[in-house]
Amino acid sequence: MCLAAPARVISVEGKIAHVDYGGVRTTARLDTLSEPVEPGDYILIHTGFAIQRLSPEDGRETLALFDELTASLEPHRPEDEGDPPERPSGVG
Repeated sequence: MCLAAPARVISVEGKIAHVDYGGVRTTARLDTLSEPVEPGDYILIHTGFAIQRLSPEDGRETLALFDELTASLEPHRPEDEGDPPERPSGVG
């Protein structure tokens, strides 16, 4: 399975975009795109290469969905809810 992640373009230097993944900054190659990108644009990145330019609306929506997904994957800690769950006899 492959996953492309959305990012906002911070700056462009030739065929390299400096991007932001929700606070994490890195670079992406632009060689695979046929259309130019500029700061403020959103792109999908896979293995360090921009594979698609997104509309501003799609970029913001996709980043919001990634934020929701990330929040849903945060570890569940029983101590945050009071008493730990009861364990079946002979377990733990």
